[in-house]
Amino acid sequence: MSDAADRLVQVTERFLTWRTRRRAYKRYKQQQKNVIVDWIEAFIWAAFVVLLINQYVLQAYQIPSGSMIRTLLIGDRIFVNKMVYGPELIPGLGKLPGLAHPQRNEVIIFENPSYIGKGPVFDIAQRVLYMLTLSLVDIDRDELGRPRDHFLIKRAVGHGGDRFRIDGGNMLILPRGESDWIPEADFKALTGAVYETSRRISDDDYDVIRAAGTALSRADLGLPAESTDDAAIASAQALRYMDPFELERFRQAAYYAVEPDSVQSRQRLQFLRNGWYIPENRIFPMGDNRDNSRDGRYFGAVPERRVLGRAMFVYWPLTRFGAIR
Repeated sequence: MSDAADRLVQVTERFLTWRTRRRAYKRYKQQQKNVIVDWIEAFIWAAFVVLLINQYVLQAYQIPSGSMIRTLLIGDRIFVNKMVYGPELIPGLGKLPGLAHPQRNEVIIFENPSYIGKGPVFDIAQRVLYMLTLSLVDIDRDELGRPRDHFLIKRAVGHGGDRFRIDGGNMLILPRGESDWIPEADFKALTGAVYETSRRISDDDYDVIRAAGTALSRADLGLPAESTDDAAIASAQALRYMDPFELERFRQAAYYAVEPDSVQSRQRLQFLRNGWYIPENRIFPMGDNRDNSRDGRYFGAVPERRVLGRAMFVYWPLTRFGAIR
């Protein structure tokens, strides 16, 4: 028994001696290391950790436009949950499995379908720098120095099986399995949604838009202009916000009234009246600021695989700190 105890003591002493020497050697190496090299190593390690967190867990974004007013304001800095829908394996390439699918009414960030990149090397460099600086530095800018919209932040108002149409700028929805169109306000009450939408176009503005659409159709068809046509078009051009869908609907309706045998006019008018159908595994995004948002009404439904994360909360400015709903 004493021999076993002696061996245990010897092993313990050797281990403690080895550990003491190892710690002393580390301190010596640390003392010999150049301060600048030490700082660079610390910075690289910190940058690596920031990149990992931003790429796979939580990423910072800055709101560049007013398309989500009142939910999000220009300049708001937010954190986005990237785990929930599955983060990209590396920036711009591949995607890992997510914990859930985008749900109706969630505020999501996704790749802009209209974005034209400058090549994979630049895109990856831009995204890495954007993440490292927590959205403070964005080198992807247009010729006027404004950040280009690589990503968009909108609300997922619908998913596979839904249908949408716009009437006077107001959204109506026909959910899967329903037979009647439901105004958005009523649908929000039915589903318990709490977000607010913002409108900038008044009913009087729609009178101007209707007159302009009819006047433009006469000009396009080579019909004699009425005395009020020039004034109608000028008034529409003077509007601060335009509803292009309503303008086009009035325009196509006038076309179709004159040329009912035109297949192109009939198909275009049917689309403007019937709206969009959302295929499976896609979401339909819209900005809460309905009259100042380029969204699914322009580029259609977005594949779920292009959705990068769910907006969680505003962290700056501190006066707006809070969860995003």
